[in-house]
Amino acid sequence: MAKRRSGAWLDRQFTRLAVLPTTVTMLCVFGLPLLFSAYLSFQGWSAAQGLFAGKFVGLDNFDDLLHDPDFIGSLGITFLYTAVTVTAELAIGLGIALLLNIDLPAIAVFRTCLVIPMMITPVVASACWKLLLDPGHGVINYWIGEHIVWLGRTDTALAAVAVVAVWQNAPYVSVLLLAGLRSLPHEPVEAARIDGASVWQMFWHITLPLLRPYLMVALLLRTIFEFRAFDNIYVMTGGGPANATMTLSMFTYLASFVRFDMSLGAAASWSMLAMSMLLCGFFIVTIRRRDTSA
Repeated sequence: MAKRRSGAWLDRQFTRLAVLPTTVTMLCVFGLPLLFSAYLSFQGWSAAQGLFAGKFVGLDNFDDLLHDPDFIGSLGITFLYTAVTVTAELAIGLGIALLLNIDLPAIAVFRTCLVIPMMITPVVASACWKLLLDPGHGVINYWIGEHIVWLGRTDTALAAVAVVAVWQNAPYVSVLLLAGLRSLPHEPVEAARIDGASVWQMFWHITLPLLRPYLMVALLLRTIFEFRAFDNIYVMTGGGPANATMTLSMFTYLASFVRFDMSLGAAASWSMLAMSMLLCGFFIVTIRRRDTSA
């Protein structure tokens, strides 16, 4: 009995020792920069000063953000961009998932092709789309027969960037929802078909409610990722023209590494983190409430 207890204790200690290097590495890679950015957000620090030579300014950096028109504008653009892209990704992803859920010959080929956009590196995909949208040599203008500077106009730049995001990320939603559709029970649908329910009635009253947990997960994940979108915007527009695509991530990058106002950038990044956590908390509470009521 004592040997078994000692063996179990050794097993637990071995598990802790096995994960210790990974834990220490993660703390150093992510934890220390996170703590330092939190320190900078309360400091009046510039790149010309020593690492810890900044002056404590309290909440002045956050107050500067609230009075910065670029930051206020980036808030509206970020929420608009997130709402539009997530809604489009969910709608298109659900439609594609429903189509690929039909058992047809060679349907596996189409399911495989679905993942191609999401397998491309976002920077590479954005660079390719930037070439396609080029006003002088792009294929898009050639097809429509007009000369439109898609990424150079304030009324089209954000829409063009959003289209690229939807093109690349809607397949992720489709794969997630397709997995949910393939796992749903067939009995409720068969019973409704026997009762004479139409295709729309079966979808609205049976398939969609059963698919709701998968939709909520897709909504949560895509909202988090689109809220902090950076890659495609950085490559395609850099936040322009005239700040038309200046999201919170772009504002934080420009404040930190272009204007070299590290303290303001740290405050902006922590503000974005707080808003992301609030969004996550809202979705998690909503999901739990639905699960409890169900």
